[in-house]
Amino acid sequence: MHTRTALVLVAFYALTIAVLAYTFRDGIEPYWPVALAVGVASLGALSLVTVPGDPLPLATTVALACIGPGTSAMVFAVLPVPMAHHWQTWPLSAATAIYTFMCVRGRTLAAWVGFLLMIGVCIVWAAATGQGGLHGLAISVINFAPLLMSTFFALTIRPMARTIFELRKRSLHNAAAEAAADTMMRERDAQLARLDTLARPLLDRIATADELDEADLFECTLLEAQLRDSLRAPALTATRVAAATRAARSRGVEVNLFDEHGLDEVTTDIQDKLLAAITAEIDTARTGSITVRVLPPGRPSLATVLTSADTGTRRTEFGQDGHARPPSD
Repeated sequence: MHTRTALVLVAFYALTIAVLAYTFRDGIEPYWPVALAVGVASLGALSLVTVPGDPLPLATTVALACIGPGTSAMVFAVLPVPMAHHWQTWPLSAATAIYTFMCVRGRTLAAWVGFLLMIGVCIVWAAATGQGGLHGLAISVINFAPLLMSTFFALTIRPMARTIFELRKRSLHNAAAEAAADTMMRERDAQLARLDTLARPLLDRIATADELDEADLFECTLLEAQLRDSLRAPALTATRVAAATRAARSRGVEVNLFDEHGLDEVTTDIQDKLLAAITAEIDTARTGSITVRVLPPGRPSLATVLTSADTGTRRTEFGQDGHARPPSD
């Protein structure tokens, strides 16, 4: 019921009762209780489609249940006797419409309580004005049928609808779980393919060579470091960064990469800009060590690069825009 269409229906409802109240105002004096009743009924209808929760919250339920007897008492107190037109009893139909949708929102008992109180107001008014209590019962009980139908709906269709929504929720949950599992499988396959590409040549060399030379051992060291990077810094395993890191280690530079997932929440353009800058920093390192750390989300800086060499230590910070800030010693 929380849709734009429901709001349109509420507007049509409010317009209808306002037109009825104004058109059939003959003999009504004063008129302000009628206008107040129109406002109360319209506000009640609006709350039916805007207040969240299923069933309706208790406070809203009590307020809606009081609309029938309340608006009826307001209007009947100023009606002429006998009435100028039977449409002057419009609060009965207006309240019945609200009670009907209260059943839809899971408050059937409260709707019936409000309906019976409304009938009671009609009987008291008719008896007090000399028309007889049966007259009050006759003009109000005709609204019994719509409320009875909505009660049948609440007792039969609502449980079925609840089951359907539960099945839909479960289906969406299962679909999400399957999608996550599929993503994990694809990621696993990609990692296995990458591991095969990186490690197979060296494994074949180990399996076929009689003895590993210094170059083979150094290649094992480089591969071990590259595999470690893929675990500690997955965001820094892009091809260009990996190539620059491997080249720096081949030159004897100690390269340490850490990823605390700050790149997970930035755009692709910023990621590319930062990775290009980090690649350039690694390429310039000739001796010593370089530590690259992607910071956690929410930090003022996106990443830091700490370079240590014979000439000193230099720290470079990269802002959330991917640009380097002035270095600090």
